Amino acid sequence: MANERRASTTPTERITYRGTTLGPNALGQIGRVIREARGLRRHEIARRVCLVFDWRRRTGELAVESCRHLLGTLERRGLIKLPPLRPRRRALSERRPRPMGTGFECPDPSCAGLLVRPIRMPERESFWALMDRHHYLGFRSSPGETVFHVAFFACTPVALLAWSGAALHNPPRDAWIGWDTQTRCRHLHLVANNVRFLILPGAREAASNLASRVLGASVSRLSGDFQSLYAHPILLAETFVDISKFRGTCYLAANWVRLGMTSGWSKRGRAYVHNGQEKDALVYPLHRRAREWLAAQTCPFDGKKEERNAMLIDVSKLPIEGNNGLFEVIQTIADPRKRRGVRHSIASLVALGVTAVLAGSRSLVAIAQWVEDLPGDMRVRLGGSRWRSPSEPTFRRVFAKIDVPALERKVGEWIAGLKEVAGEGIALDGKTLRGSRRKDVPGVHLVSAVMHRDGTVLSQTRVPDKSNEIKSVEPVLEDLGIEGAVVTGDAMFAQTNIATHIVEEKKADYLLTVKDNQPGIKAKIEAMGMESFSPSLHPKQPRARTDRSAADLGG
Repeated sequence: MANERRASTTPTERITYRGTTLGPNALGQIGRVIREARGLRRHEIARRVCLVFDWRRRTGELAVESCRHLLGTLERRGLIKLPPLRPRRRALSERRPRPMGTGFECPDPSCAGLLVRPIRMPERESFWALMDRHHYLGFRSSPGETVFHVAFFACTPVALLAWSGAALHNPPRDAWIGWDTQTRCRHLHLVANNVRFLILPGAREAASNLASRVLGASVSRLSGDFQSLYAHPILLAETFVDISKFRGTCYLAANWVRLGMTSGWSKRGRAYVHNGQEKDALVYPLHRRAREWLAAQTCPFDGKKEERNAMLIDVSKLPIEGNNGLFEVIQTIADPRKRRGVRHSIASLVALGVTAVLAGSRSLVAIAQWVEDLPGDMRVRLGGSRWRSPSEPTFRRVFAKIDVPALERKVGEWIAGLKEVAGEGIALDGKTLRGSRRKDVPGVHLVSAVMHRDGTVLSQTRVPDKSNEIKSVEPVLEDLGIEGAVVTGDAMFAQTNIATHIVEEKKADYLLTVKDNQPGIKAKIEAMGMESFSPSLHPKQPRARTDRSAADLGG
């Protein structure tokens, strides 16, 4: 209590963390969590604190690591008292060399050029072992959000790259962007740091300019990989080059921008020490407006907790058992695992995973944490165990093997059955996934059926690379019961076969847009007499434009 009284009398001690001002009340709640968690490690205490304040990353998982560092800062300021640190089992210097692992498998055996992709979970041991053996700094771990890339040339691994969260203090970068402390804290997650770049032994002869080409290919997919893993893009890449050992030629050849020299400080543990080794700071904007957005007070990619919570669903009210329940939908999913050693049924894992996603989880770690925090009776209702919850690797292995497109269709049809669609609007929309486009590979294009009212995605399908959105409409609507609904779409979907399918087979209506590049349909609309169309009759609205008309073509 002495610490809490001190916080109330010294307002300068207050800290703002993830939108929460840690005043006397917040510090009192943290103190109660620490007292109730007596005997537990600091990691578990941080986890419980995150649950109390709902501190989560953009993917929905608890911000345990950053909260643990926050608790250490509060303890050093004398605001709280944590249990003593437990000694590690083995010092870093005494660790054994990492095993080589399984190696890296090229995803396209016929590829004769350069290909970069994220490493897979079984390949992490190989990644760490090669970094330990061949990089002059070694590699133990990287804090925060990380993405690891492996580069292949003619199906042979030639380079490894490690990306992590940006450096908190980088004066040349902050001056170049125009950051103050508050804006930097708000937008720092949109910057990634290239902490390791290794050209494997013997790979330099594989191709000319290999290092700059690998770096360019890695940067081109960096934002999309962060979006997939952590639910936010990357606007700026940064790195530091030790000028006593390297010149940074590959970065300059890849069009990185040199900002200037650092002052020679580095972080060791919890403190910053002056090492006298000045480094060259370089950055690479991943968007033409990256500098503008990072310096602005508000950014298009700022995550708002209110917006995230507005999309969440109360899973306790979902129909799980009985007719048209979730279990009835997933019973037909085949179990790809061997029977020996199975602890959790495939139905329970899928049900838990689906409900976790509906509740806002956007990563496998977030799914596992959400399931672990479920009350025992709710976990039993979803087919799980009251006392044991599946781990993140269990979800990862299962979701990597099951037929995910079939599961998406079944769940989308189930969600559509829960909603009253008669008289409601359903939009047909095609979008290219952000960051999915590569130099030689087109982006992943999806066509989705989305509810107007709340943005619920009822169904979606991928458009084949050599096709277009028109041929994907029937697969999107195939398993949906949309009788009585109104299907809307842009001019791309104003096709006779689509209109016939919606009216005659799906028993729904449609409202489609027609442009000048469809003169036949447009002439028929004008012959109908647009003066009778309702927007033209409204006294406060102008007459519908003749170059972009909308009409009910279904009769």
